[in-house]
Parts: sequence; structure tokens; C-alpha cells
Amino acid sequence: MIAWARTGYCCGLLVVALGGGLLTAAPLDDLRPLVTTRQWTEQHTDDAGGVQAHAITAEIWTAAFQRRIDETKRLEIPARDQPYYLDGPLVLPAGATLIADPTAEIRLVPGANTCLVRNEHLVGFADQPVPEDCRPDTDITIEGGIWTTTLATTANAPRGNVRGHSHRDRPVPGTHGVILLHNVRGVRVRNVTVRESRPFAIHLGNVQDFVVDGLTLDRHLRDGVHVSGPAADGLIRNVRGVSRDDPVALTAWDWRQYAPSFGPIERIVIEDITGSPPGASTNNAIRLLPGVKQFADGSLLPCPVREITLRRITDITEFKCYDQPNLELPVGSDQTADIGRLENIRFEQLTFHRPATIEVHADTDGLVIDGATLAFDPPPGWHLLAIGPKSMTYKGRQTDPTKWREIFSPDRDCIVRNVAISGVRLAGAAEDLPLERVVNVIEMQPNPAYPRTTPKGGTGKGRWVRE
Repeated sequence: MIAWARTGYCCGLLVVALGGGLLTAAPLDDLRPLVTTRQWTEQHTDDAGGVQAHAITAEIWTAAFQRRIDETKRLEIPARDQPYYLDGPLVLPAGATLIADPTAEIRLVPGANTCLVRNEHLVGFADQPVPEDCRPDTDITIEGGIWTTTLATTANAPRGNVRGHSHRDRPVPGTHGVILLHNVRGVRVRNVTVRESRPFAIHLGNVQDFVVDGLTLDRHLRDGVHVSGPAADGLIRNVRGVSRDDPVALTAWDWRQYAPSFGPIERIVIEDITGSPPGASTNNAIRLLPGVKQFADGSLLPCPVREITLRRITDITEFKCYDQPNLELPVGSDQTADIGRLENIRFEQLTFHRPATIEVHADTDGLVIDGATLAFDPPPGWHLLAIGPKSMTYKGRQTDPTKWREIFSPDRDCIVRNVAISGVRLAGAAEDLPLERVVNVIEMQPNPAYPRTTPKGGTGKGRWVRE
């Protein structure tokens, strides 16, 4: 693999240091005949949160950039004052490299409703396990750039770009990324910024040997790095910024409208992740979602999450390791066929400046917490690790309790074994907190006052096997 040492800019051209020598980007002047100009109205969110209409006349670079990719498998995008607009995704074949100046903005035109960049042989397996030979694309690199599809800081102004589809007319079901890489091996995404977008910032799936190193979430509206199973041998590092959803999510089983494929996720390192600052409107969570996928023909596919290390994580307030049925489709139409399974999950060198919880509602074999600094005063009843089910009522706009939804799976049990906890301390303390202060085992009870009070509760319980 090629290691990029550093980048710089000279005379308006991208200059890259490659193995000690300088490689100067080819200018884009020869692509000018393929650049078109269009006019439209664009909705921008102002500093006060309002939405303002702006008349836009801008260049569309999709065909020009794609020509360079097709001819050389290499696209280098220099800085300039205006965004580079695309009206559909750039398609990267095996061996392709796309490098953009960190300040170059690549922006989707209103109404395209696609991703901004994707790999060539992107295929979905919504109705079957991923086969052994799926002809993946290999050795793809994306580095730099500011990528945006919506320019919206609220869900109410998506500019017609609600989804991150793989194609405008014939999308692979479940695709939903600004940067979309599925059915790939040997992928590197480095030092990108995703700004004010509705799809997942980076949507990976059916992926092996991958690195995401450096993702800034700039008032982003969905997940940061979202990995669909199957996935193996990956590194996710240096994710920070503000996102309204999970900065990192590993979803071996997932809601079907967001998953082109399903399967085990294993041997992943997640490190140097920083949560949103206090006061930001954000979910601020990392998700590990195992389950059992039931296909339309009734066949079952176990989707465990195993051999995952999370280390040097700062101010993530919730680690979501639990089952959650599909809330966007009719009740019972999309849920895991059984409780999911976690194996050998390690949390190392955690730092919290506000209360946080690792919530586990999955059959688990091997859970390690090795070092957690609590730079806050734990409130009464707080625990770092919660074992067992949750219950929460989703009302939406419904006033009729018969139409309310349960968000979680409060009637399912889980068994957790081989737990090791050490180094959970208040900041500056010389001794660990007692175990009973760190771990809470949940036994759910139905709420006899429901629906006058919520949530509904349930009959599920967590079981901690201490051998």
C-alpha cells in the first residue's frame, strides 16, 4: 500500500509528498469542456436557525471529474473559493485514488438524493447472506475534502437530498451514505470533513481490510462512520465533531432500509473518538448492534459482533449494545429474530466529563472495561455498566395509546459472562470504585400504570454470570 506522508499546496495546484518526492496534481483546465453551468434555488440555514432561499448559478463537475477517474484512476481536487457541485455520485473503480484539498468543498445539487462518491461494483444482498465470491472492488483511497449533501442543520431543510442512494434511478436498497463503500477490500478514507448532511457520513459494508482515519462531523445530521455487516479487520480512528446521531456504529443486524447486507462484524479497533461538546444537540453515542437476520424465505443468519476494541474514547455518553426493532416500519415487520450476541468486547482508557453508560442487552461472552476516568461527580443511582433490557415509549404525534410504540425489546432476557472490570476511578482518585457502584443488573417489570405513565416496561431481565 502507498503511504501518504504529507500534503501541501502550491500555485493553486495540489502537491502531494509521496515517499519523499513531490507529485504535482494535473490541472483541471483540460476538463473544462465537460463542465456545465446550471441555475437553481438553494436553501441555506442561517446562524439563527432559519432557512433562507438563495439563487445559485454554479458549475457542475460530475462528468469532468468522472472522466479523469476513468482515464487515470486518480482525481486530485485543488482548493478554490466556490464549491465543486455534483449532480450524482463519482464512481471509483478498483485501484482508484481521490485526493482533495482539505478546504475544497464537494457539494450535491438539490434533489439529486444520492451519495457523493461510491465504489464501482456496489451490490446488495438484502435477501440472502453475502456469497463467498462477490467480486469486490479493491484498493480504494479517499482523502481530504469537505463533503456535503444538504447544507441543513435541521432535518427540515434537506434540499431534496434525504437519502444517500448509490444511484439516482436504480439504487441498491439500503445504501445511505455521503461516502458510500460497499463490497470492497482494502479501503482507506483519511482526513475528510462531512458537513450538514442527512445520510451517514461514511457508509461501509461487506468490507474487509479498511481504515477510516480522520473524520470531522460539521453539524452533521446522521451517523458518522456506519458499518453494515459483514465486516472484518478494520480501524476507525480520530472521529470528532457534532453529529445528531452515532459518531460510530457497527450494525451487524440493522433496520433493512439502511442495510445493503447483513452478517458478522469482527476484529475492529475504534480509537481516539471524541464526543460532542457540552450543550450540542447530539446523540453522542457509539453503537454495537448484533442480532439474527431473518430473510424473506424464513432462513436465519446469525449476525454477531466480536473481537472489538474501543480505546481512548472521550465524552461519548452512551455505548448502545442493545436490540432495537425497526421503528420506522409497521410493528413486527422488521426486527431481529433473536437476541444478538457479543463476544470479546474491550473498553480501554475511557474518559468522561459527564455521566455515561455502557448499556448491554445482548448475550455476551467476554466484556472487559480496563480504565475509565470519571471527571464528574456521579449522581445517585448512576452506573457505568448496565446489563439488561430497556423500555421507552415512542408517541410521535399520536394521542391514542394504542398507537404508541415500544422503542426497545423489554421482554427479552440476556446472559452476560466473563466480565472483567478494573481501573474505573474518579479523576485523581487512587482506588477503583467498588464493583456495585459500577455495574447495574436490570430486571424489568411491567408498568401497572401504563398508559397513564410511561414507559410500558416489560418482563425481560439481565443475568450476570460470575464464575
